[in-house]
Amino acid sequence: MFTRLIIPDIQDLIDQKDWKQLKSVLSELTPQDIAEILNILKENDLIVAFRLVPKDKISDVFAELDPALQEYILRHIANKEIKQIVEELPPDDRTALFEDLPGQLTQKIINLLPAEERKEALQLLGYPEDSVGRLMTPDYIAVKKDWNIEKALQHIREYGKDAETIDMIYVVDDQWKLLDDIPIRRFILANVRQTVGDIMDFEFVSINANEDQEVAYRMIKKYNLNVLPVTDQNGILLGIVTVDDILDVLEEEVTEDFHKISGMEPIEERYYTVSAPLLYKKRIGWLMILLVTDFLSSSIIAHFENAIQAVIALAFFIPVLIDSGGNIAAQSSTLIIRALATSELSVKKWFLVVKKELIVGIMIGLTLGIILYVRGFFWRGGPTVGMVVGMSMVAITIWSNLLGSLLPIVLTKFKLDPAVISSPLLTTVVDSTGLIIYFTLAQFVFHLS
Repeated sequence: MFTRLIIPDIQDLIDQKDWKQLKSVLSELTPQDIAEILNILKENDLIVAFRLVPKDKISDVFAELDPALQEYILRHIANKEIKQIVEELPPDDRTALFEDLPGQLTQKIINLLPAEERKEALQLLGYPEDSVGRLMTPDYIAVKKDWNIEKALQHIREYGKDAETIDMIYVVDDQWKLLDDIPIRRFILANVRQTVGDIMDFEFVSINANEDQEVAYRMIKKYNLNVLPVTDQNGILLGIVTVDDILDVLEEEVTEDFHKISGMEPIEERYYTVSAPLLYKKRIGWLMILLVTDFLSSSIIAHFENAIQAVIALAFFIPVLIDSGGNIAAQSSTLIIRALATSELSVKKWFLVVKKELIVGIMIGLTLGIILYVRGFFWRGGPTVGMVVGMSMVAITIWSNLLGSLLPIVLTKFKLDPAVISSPLLTTVVDSTGLIIYFTLAQFVFHLS
């Protein structure tokens, strides 16, 4: 809210070319606030304002910007400025930057780095996309088991300023195999004549660098950690992943799932920076597919044209039935997708899902069916139409509830993303099958051919 209030003042300073005052204002703000302001400025003003950011904050500000703006800035500033920014970025933020940039620009920037940092960047980029290796930072503090506490504390003081965090200190052997993780407070409270081995408990949690980033999130949540050590298959300590990095990944995953659930390709940019053509491109594909699948519903209605003509009141309840079926399926699929994502539910427990959702579907179906029966009885068609629409509601509800809950499990079993089936596509399938259920029951009750 604060930054939104001062943006007009920032824009006035830019328009007036009052660079001295603008630099003074920016120096008083946090990197997060400056980044929020830069994210909203016009591109021409963005470069001017970015050059006035205090040098001690510039890398932190850059790390907070949207990927599209990061790329724009890197294309419009000098190599010397690029080198300073990228060198000061933490390794995990630097890797995230390289992932989002075009290949040519990434190669150019990597070549600007010193030899040691270039080697480190290439090593992190060698891990699979979305793996923990891409997320980790090698900036941690490690000590040896046979060191005394005094020597360990000296080591922490000397190298701690360059570490991502010193909340947890890692114990390694001569081959750099992880032996333990020790909270910093245990060092502070220990007798300086004790050895590191004396305060070890040999209880620690680590993750393989090739594991998916979502696994790291689940481990951090399960064990209530702030930082998670990353090892190779031999237990060699490679780096650490901090909770703030995991939260960034989680936000991206949730955003991506929201986009998929709504029937569109994920958009990596923020809404106010994405272009209209890109929004069109991300949305039109699914909409065209759904439009074609909706033709099926029209064909089903046309197929049962004689039934509708014989009992015209049947047509009045079509929107109610198919909309209810879609809503019920969307509810159940959302519950199951979320349960699968948070590991509350596994594919092996599919029968439990069937049993529970069958009971829930019957309960919901009977409730809605009675309401629709009363509506049909008094509004249109009398008791027979009321019975048809009421029975149809029960059947459609049970079917939609089972379909919405089982499809995510089936897709997960085949290693497909269950989010893609939710809402639009699922609703279309439920609409078509719901119409078949409705008109088949109507033909049976009214003895229509």
